[in-house]
Amino acid sequence: MQFLAKIRGKIILSFLFGLAVVAVLAIVGDLSKMLEVLGSFQWWLVVPILLLTLMNYVLRFLKWHYYLKVVGNGAEQISRGDSAVVFVGGMSMAMTPGKIGEFLKSYLVNQLNGTPMMVTAPIVVAERVSDGLAMLILASLGVFFFENTFLRLVLLAILLAAVVPFVVVQWRALALRLIGLLGRIPFLTSRATHLRNFYESSYRLFSPRSTLLAVGLGLLGWSGECLAFFLVMLGLGFPPSLLLLVQCTFILATSTLVGSVSMLPGGLGAADSSIGGLLLVAVQGITSATASAATLLIRFCTLWFGVTLGLVTLFVFRKRFDGPAPHGQGQAEAGPPKSTLDTAGSIR
Repeated sequence: MQFLAKIRGKIILSFLFGLAVVAVLAIVGDLSKMLEVLGSFQWWLVVPILLLTLMNYVLRFLKWHYYLKVVGNGAEQISRGDSAVVFVGGMSMAMTPGKIGEFLKSYLVNQLNGTPMMVTAPIVVAERVSDGLAMLILASLGVFFFENTFLRLVLLAILLAAVVPFVVVQWRALALRLIGLLGRIPFLTSRATHLRNFYESSYRLFSPRSTLLAVGLGLLGWSGECLAFFLVMLGLGFPPSLLLLVQCTFILATSTLVGSVSMLPGGLGAADSSIGGLLLVAVQGITSATASAATLLIRFCTLWFGVTLGLVTLFVFRKRFDGPAPHGQGQAEAGPPKSTLDTAGSIR
C-alpha cells in the first residue's frame, strides 16, 4: 500500500521514540525497584484489563461505522466486516504525529469502494473531537476532588478549543463563505470539489444528534480504559476505593488529553510523564518506581495493544487493499447537490 510506504519511516521513528520513553521511565523509577514492583503485580488482571480496552475499541468502532452512514456518498455501502478491518487497521497509525496517519482509514475505504478520501477524512477529525470531549468530561470529575485553579483553567481552555469546530461547521453561512474565500487561492481553486466534500461531511458529523451519540459512546468506551487503569493500581497492591477510582479516571483522562494536545506520536512522553507525575501528586504513599510501573502497564495495555492489533490486521488483510481503487459511488466525486449548498449561500 502506497500510503504505508510513505509513512513507514515515521512509524519506525515513533517506535524508537517509544523505546526511549520506556528507558526514561526505567531510569526515573529506578530499574531494579521498578522490576521488583512489576514482579509483584497480579498478572491475572491483565485479562480483564485487555477486555476493558477491547470494549473501548468495539464502542469506538460502532462510532466509526455510524459515521460512515452519516457521511454517505458511498461510504455507507461498506460492509460491517470491511469497516471493522479498516477501523482496526487504522489503530496502527496511533504512533504517527498527532495521529495524522489515521487518515489511512479514508485511504482504505477509497480502495474498497472508491469513496473519495475527502468525504471520509472528516470522520477522523470528528473521532478525535468527540473522544476529546468524552475525556474532558471524565477529567472534569476529578476537579471536584482536586481543587486546582490552574487545572480548571486548562480544562476550560481545552473545552473552548473543542467547541470551536462545532460552531464554525454548523454556522453554514460562515463556513461556506470561508470555503469560497479558500477557493480563490490558486493552489486550492482546482480542489474546490474536495473542499465541498470535506465540509458537507463535517456538517453532518458535527450535527447535535451525531455529536451527542458519539460523545456518549466515547464516555462508555473511555470509562472502560479508566477502569482498566484502576485494575492496574489494584494489581500493584492498592486497596480498592471510590477515591482511587476517581483518581485513576482523572489521571488517565487528563493525561490522554495532554498527549493529544502535544501532537506527539501516540502522545509518547507527554501522556506517559503526565500519568507518572499525576500519580505521584494525587495518590498518597506511591513511590516513583510504582508510578513508573503503573504507567508502563497501562500504556502497554492500551496504546501498544491497539497498535499491535492494527499492524497485525493490516498485514493479514493487506491484499484486500491492493490494486487501483474502484470508481466512486453516486455524487461522491461531483460533490454535494447544488441545492444543499444554496441553503446558506453559494460557492463560486
